[in-house]
Order: sequence, then C-alpha cells, then structure tokens
Amino acid sequence: MKPHKHPEHTDNIWLALEIGNSRLHWALFVGETLSSAWDSDYLPESVIQQLTECQTLNDLLEKIFPQGEFLTNTLPVCPLLVASVVPSQTAIWQTYPNTHVITLDQIPLRGVYPTLGIDRALALWGAGKTWGFPMLVIDAGTALTFTAADANQYLVGGAILPGLGLQFATLGQKTGQLPLVEMQNFSSLPARFALNTTEAIQSGVIYTILAGIKDFIEAWLELFPNGKIAIKGGDRTLLITYLKALYPKIAVSLIVEKNLIFLGMREIVMGD
Repeated sequence: MKPHKHPEHTDNIWLALEIGNSRLHWALFVGETLSSAWDSDYLPESVIQQLTECQTLNDLLEKIFPQGEFLTNTLPVCPLLVASVVPSQTAIWQTYPNTHVITLDQIPLRGVYPTLGIDRALALWGAGKTWGFPMLVIDAGTALTFTAADANQYLVGGAILPGLGLQFATLGQKTGQLPLVEMQNFSSLPARFALNTTEAIQSGVIYTILAGIKDFIEAWLELFPNGKIAIKGGDRTLLITYLKALYPKIAVSLIVEKNLIFLGMREIVMGD
C-alpha cells in the first residue's frame, strides 16, 4: 500500500515505524485511520540524519518512499512512533525530531515478562483489541512466533522458532554438503517424500513448520475453544496457501492481517 493523497483538512497525522529484524515497516495514520503502509530497507545513518532536516511531511515521504504519491499541501513533519526489536537501529532513529519510542510498559497487557519482544506484544494487543480476546497471534516472519492472551488480557505465553527462510538458510550455511535453498513462493506443496536433496530440504522444513502451526492452534483451541487466531508476517500468504491445501479447516479460521503491530500502536496512541 503506497502513500497517497489525503484531504487538505486532515491535521491529526502521525507516522509509525516498526523496525524489524530485516526491514523497516512504515504506516501513515490520519487520526485512527491507517491510511497507508509500506516497507523499505534499512536506511544508512547519513540518510536518517538528512531526514532530521525535513521541513514538511512531503519532504520526509519523498525520502522514505520515493515512488509514492504524496500530499498536496505542506503539512509540517508529524510525530514518529517507533517500535523496534533492533536496539542499534532504535538509537539511530532517536536522533529524528518528535520521535516517541514505544516501550513494553506502555502496553496494557497483563502478566508480561521483561524480555517479551515489543513486536509480539503490540501485535497481540492490536489483534485482541480489534477482534477480541482470547487471542493467539502467529507471526510468520524471520522468526515464527506464537503469542497469546486470555479473555482478561493476561499473557498466556508463546513460543519462538526459526521461520521458513531462516531454516533454509541455516541448513545451507551450517552444513558441509547440503545446498542453500533459496526462499521461494513455491506454488504448491512439495512432495513429502522427496527424491533429491533440494526437495528433501523443502519437504522437511515446510511440513514440520505446518505441523507445528497445526499443533499450536489445536492446543490453543483446547485451552480456549472460543479463542481467535490471527496471522501476520512476510510468509503469511505462503503459509496460508499451504494450510489451505493441508489443513483447510484451520486455514479458514485464521484472521489474516499484516498490520497487527500498527493496530497495536494505534491503540497505544489513541489511548493517551
């Protein structure tokens, strides 16, 4: 979703930035409305320094998303809300004026532990406040995570394992003879019992991840039969495709929403 033109009278505009393990994820809000969302690569510190000199929102958007269509007016640079899982990047972005870094203690989830990732907490809070608790969030990103809260918005817990791409990369980089299998959008499930090494890696990684997702969902529904399940992350579409083929009843029950973290950030901002 690219930045686009907005009505001239909108003055409650703010920008959200999720600093992920591999990319930057952006959202432009007009009040409570998520107007635009897009991704970019990490920016060099020198470019971030240039952003601090921007005088208008257009100036800023042109640098972080050069191909977009932008506002027709000259609104001043708006507040930037940051949620980050990369401390070195957090420090760099704090040089940008009017930056507010969201911390774990600002999220009203109960029973959180100090090292819970801000991304997991925000996604769970955003999903639960949007669709209701109990809520389980699956994040199919660099890491595949499960994070859940009960009807009282109390953290049930979760799990973390390497995501699809990381598992493929690890086998290729940490073994002597196994090939590096590039992460691809395979159009269909691979053969379960493969007859060559590359397809054997695909089978092993994909089927065990799908079995793990199925197991966690079934365990969740045993605990909370009326619990909801949302999925986000860069591999969400691929995994949904596979789940539809292998476990269609599970696939149809999932709420698919890539912007869960931004929904959580919105709840924090609007709750102030």
